[in-house]
Amino acid sequence: MEGANLSEVSEFLLLGLSQDPRQQDLLFSVFLSMYLLTGLGNLLIILAIATDPRLHTPMYFFLANLAFVDICFTSTTIPKMLANHVSGHKSISYSGCLTQMFFFIWFAGIDSFLLTAMAYDRYVAICHPLHYTTSITPRLCGLLVTASWTSAFANALTHTVLLTRLSFCAHNQIPHFFCDLSPLLKLACSDTFLNNAMVYTIGALPVITPFVGILISYTQIFTAVLKIPSAGGKWKAFSTCGSHLSVVSLFYGTLIGVYFSPTSSHTAQKDTMAAVMYTVVTPMLNPFIYTLRNRDMKGALGALVRRKTVFVE
Repeated sequence: MEGANLSEVSEFLLLGLSQDPRQQDLLFSVFLSMYLLTGLGNLLIILAIATDPRLHTPMYFFLANLAFVDICFTSTTIPKMLANHVSGHKSISYSGCLTQMFFFIWFAGIDSFLLTAMAYDRYVAICHPLHYTTSITPRLCGLLVTASWTSAFANALTHTVLLTRLSFCAHNQIPHFFCDLSPLLKLACSDTFLNNAMVYTIGALPVITPFVGILISYTQIFTAVLKIPSAGGKWKAFSTCGSHLSVVSLFYGTLIGVYFSPTSSHTAQKDTMAAVMYTVVTPMLNPFIYTLRNRDMKGALGALVRRKTVFVE
């Protein structure tokens, strides 16, 4: 493959998380469990919101969209990793690799924008409750979701198209469990200046900008919460917002660490572990974070389970 152009490469090899067969079996069980838990949890959120008229509000509209995107996000990477383990093959075709990378970047971008929209929704609801119904309208919600999908699509398409101009003349082994942009750029032997420039400019828009917006929103929310006279009310608000912010920080912190930190601090193992956090762990945690502390969601889920039980009987 010496001097081969990317268009001539037939496949890449995904080395995965470990080369130890015993660890691979354990990792397969863990990732399969996490994937099923993520899919089930987010699907229940979608069904509960769709079947309960009380949850037909902007906040739950964004949450249903986030749940759907999280299912798509994890389905972009984990099934291929599980299939490779079962088949014993670590290969992924050139077109399959680019396709996986495109959808990964696309859904990650949508996730990021939706988290920002949800933070803005909470900011208006808590800091400007009297203007909530006139500010967060159904039309605005639709525009925000549409903008999230189209902006993230444009970002993913840009990086994917730019990757096709690179050549790979060293080897085709990717020290990762999916085709991520960062390790692919490290494999390239041609000039990646334009690709890296796009990562730090256009690529920063769906990551850095939303993260800053979320931090600003939650700063305003915490300031408003401090003015609540009841100690119990303060604790409830802080615990709820704090759990939201902790998952958001895990998602953005690991994502920024992989793509926007100095390359001298990177190792393949550290980047792969960080990728597990933002591709698997945070989508799995979202259903718990946004439902366990939410009385309306718990009530809707309970009603959904009771309806299914009656239907089965």
